[in-house]
Amino acid sequence: MSNEKKIIKRVLSGVQPTGGLHLGNYLGAIKNFVPLQDKYQSLFCVVDLHAITVWQEPKELAAKKCEVAAAFIASGIDPNRSIIFNQSQVSEHTQLAWILNCVARMGWLNRMTQFKDKAGKNKENVSVGLFSYPVLMASDIMLYKATHVPVGEDQKQHLELTRDIAQKFNNDFKKDIFPLPEPIIMGNAARIMSLRDGTKKMSKSDASDYSRIMLTDSKDEICKKIRKAKTDAMPLPNTIKELDTMPEAKNLLTIYSACLDEKFESIFNKYQGKNFSELKEDLTEVVINKISPIGEEMKKLMGDKVYLQKILENGSLKAKKIAINVLQEVHEATGLN
Repeated sequence: MSNEKKIIKRVLSGVQPTGGLHLGNYLGAIKNFVPLQDKYQSLFCVVDLHAITVWQEPKELAAKKCEVAAAFIASGIDPNRSIIFNQSQVSEHTQLAWILNCVARMGWLNRMTQFKDKAGKNKENVSVGLFSYPVLMASDIMLYKATHVPVGEDQKQHLELTRDIAQKFNNDFKKDIFPLPEPIIMGNAARIMSLRDGTKKMSKSDASDYSRIMLTDSKDEICKKIRKAKTDAMPLPNTIKELDTMPEAKNLLTIYSACLDEKFESIFNKYQGKNFSELKEDLTEVVINKISPIGEEMKKLMGDKVYLQKILENGSLKAKKIAINVLQEVHEATGLN
């Protein structure tokens, strides 16, 4: 049996190494991970097994994994205080996932809205992994008995599924092995939208380079992209309610407030009724001040792949020490020992 008896306040989150980390990844997720190190035992995972639910070029995947590690460290996640690791290097993730596949119900997975969004009209042709990856996500969380998980709006349903699986496992095997993880609702920038279409999330897969600001963009590139960001011909409105019909304006104000950690309302009050040119000029300075130091540090770290790989290897060893004990408990509970 594991000697981990007491509940440890532990947080886990991950980022897919699909390449091209952008402002939405930072403001919507990575930036919010940093202060968690002060409150929880923290694990931050490069979730490469999730990435391969859609095709990844094998030769490029290794570099992309290093990029995520570099972004973690450059953003302020300290590998001496937190565990930064590579999901596939801890084989217990997939071992537990299979057991949880046998606990989860098809009806639960059929209700996952994100699968429907990603599969679209081609759901008969997507990988089985894309359908069942919420169970692997549950395994990621449960393998470390994570008590808290930072989530954005589009991930709440997956955490609810994790809680359902954990509850059913505990009930089925009459063992109180898994805590029910609580959400840490991330700040007002959980959803950063495209600079070209305020109704769509910022994404590296968008055809237009001007739809997103990459973490490694130069100051000139950031300036050009914000200047070309889609806005209305009219000035900013005088009431927040009017922003409901102006998604691009709302997005620029959201980015501004997230970069400065200021309330959205106070940023809106500063620019209500003003021309977009004034907002864009100030926003450019704010984004450059926030992102450029991170981008520069990422480039420096990416120049030392050996160091990044060592961080991931050491982190994976630390993660595995926890994972082995938890999986042993699961094996004993299920009769697989």
